[in-house]
Amino acid sequence: METTLALIKPDAVQRNIVGQIITMIENDGFLIKKMKLMKMSDELAKKFYSVHEGKEFFSKLIKYMTSSDIVALVLVKEDAISSYRKLIGATDPETAEENTIRKLFAIDKSFNSVHGSDSIENAQSEISIIFGS
Repeated sequence: METTLALIKPDAVQRNIVGQIITMIENDGFLIKKMKLMKMSDELAKKFYSVHEGKEFFSKLIKYMTSSDIVALVLVKEDAISSYRKLIGATDPETAEENTIRKLFAIDKSFNSVHGSDSIENAQSEISIIFGS
């Protein structure tokens, strides 16, 4: 079994669609190992998204991720990382496959409702940043 980190971002929390997203996650066979509602501080958001530091969208991303509550989840399943990324779909909802979370719920590629770890190493690091060691 593999673990991955899922974040339900501020736009989804504000639009009251957290339950619909969690239902899709559970219906896809994921076990929710940990879950918490939280508000990211600037410091935490900058640490979490440090890979994007220096890019033109970095400050906008930090402002967005600290604008409201998020829901953080640790998900467990065989091939959790690739399975969850398939479930959420492409970053841009315009190009995401039908019936993916982003196709159904994202506003645009900036306000795309969810985050999913893209590798085992990043999943471990991101889970540690959000939930502690």
